[in-house]
Amino acid sequence: MDAVLSLLLTDLAAELPPAVRLQRLVSSLREHFGCGAVALLQREAEHLRPVAVDGLVRDALGRRFELQAHPRLSAILARSGVTCFHHDSTLPDPYDGLIDEHAGEPLPVHDCMGVPVAVEGESWGALTLDALRVGTFDARAQADLQALRPLVEAAVRMSRLEAQARALRLGGVDTAERPVGEEGDILGQSEAIARLLHELAVVADSELPVLLLGETGVGKELFAHRLHRLSRRHGRSLVHVNCAALPESLAESELFGHVKGAFSGAVSDRPGRFEAAEGGTLFLDEVGELPLAVQAKLLRTLQNGEIQRLGADRPRRVDVRVVAATNRSLRELVRDGGFRADLYHRLSVYPIPIPPLRERGHDVLLLAGRFLERNRARLGLRSLRLSTASEEALRRYPWPGNVRELEHVISRAALKAVSRGAVRTDLVTLGPELLDLEAASAVLDPVPPVAAEGAVAALRSGSLREQVEACQRQAVRTALDAHAQNWAQAARALGLDASNLHKLARRLGLK
Repeated sequence: MDAVLSLLLTDLAAELPPAVRLQRLVSSLREHFGCGAVALLQREAEHLRPVAVDGLVRDALGRRFELQAHPRLSAILARSGVTCFHHDSTLPDPYDGLIDEHAGEPLPVHDCMGVPVAVEGESWGALTLDALRVGTFDARAQADLQALRPLVEAAVRMSRLEAQARALRLGGVDTAERPVGEEGDILGQSEAIARLLHELAVVADSELPVLLLGETGVGKELFAHRLHRLSRRHGRSLVHVNCAALPESLAESELFGHVKGAFSGAVSDRPGRFEAAEGGTLFLDEVGELPLAVQAKLLRTLQNGEIQRLGADRPRRVDVRVVAATNRSLRELVRDGGFRADLYHRLSVYPIPIPPLRERGHDVLLLAGRFLERNRARLGLRSLRLSTASEEALRRYPWPGNVRELEHVISRAALKAVSRGAVRTDLVTLGPELLDLEAASAVLDPVPPVAAEGAVAALRSGSLREQVEACQRQAVRTALDAHAQNWAQAARALGLDASNLHKLARRLGLK
């Protein structure tokens, strides 16, 4: 007991990053109690989120443990002292299949104990310990945990204060309620994501337009929400506009509104998205898809803060911050005449590139843990985890579809496991054959061999115009098939404006 007390007191006096402090805490406790796993979990609404673990699988930090589904965790939070679950307890263990020493296997008969953690008199979360040897948590061990509880709470409180001080040094934004690398639904501990979150915190409090740049599936919408939440406009609306889904004929009306009689069907005045976002933030997703005519009106709004409803005689003032996002190169669009240069410079006052998943290191396992837990709960499984080979496969894969692709891969693998006979009481382990990453990569290939053969065959007969149209028809079909019939994504793959692709498809008889 003296040794662990000395170590914890020494750490309290040392200047340590919050994540390091909490990791040293759980590692010291695991060594002192000689147990299989220790986890420190923070409560968020109706679930517990691991913030530091030792002895659990590597994706544990990405998981969320719903209190309703885990009676042991609920029992620990409900009591003021130490709660012990002996080997004959009938309550399910939340870490079944997740203890590193027995990953993917039913936990052998074992002991478990835990204690609630409070900070400044308010409930913060819980500390749990699992031992694989019966009798490990005897009366003396329980007394030790109760005695060490104030030091655990002091370490958590110190970590919060250090995170607050760090946030103030980096720009005055208090993000201490979460460790660096996880804000809202943004999960990650890599250096790339830490730099990005810091940059977002710095620019969020300004009124500058922000342009989020990143590949498809990196989570640009999540980062836009994060910007709004940290801004001084957080109490007002964040209005999301998917520019790729706006029909060219209605884009102006959707953004700026219209007056009665402005066009056929305009039976009353209607405000647009800019007015809906008054005092708040307008998020223009896929901004590169906006028609050129609408781009001119958007430029005017950015320059002087005025909009004019379609059919109206007078402009009106709006107070809106614009955050835009694109996975296309706006520079190339400007060069090719598809995007206004002056609007590009207005939108890109503060461009923020979002790193692709392949540049985020072990974040892929944290994210996988999040998706595994969601699918476990959705499918009603006892446990759902990755094999060691699957973890290696996830780290090696280049993720052209980024986080969205990872989510689909995990969901598809879980469904395959159930379709092959996995039942509620099983500890389900997903092997590489269930992930099927080679097939996922093939789906994203924009020019499969069969399509190439079809295009060559189309050139063997017919007039020049017929041959050209046959090739165009094949190219459009191939792009649509490769992107699950998503017209906006197919247009990007073909290097076309979405509205032009629709026009071409109608001319070719595809619509």
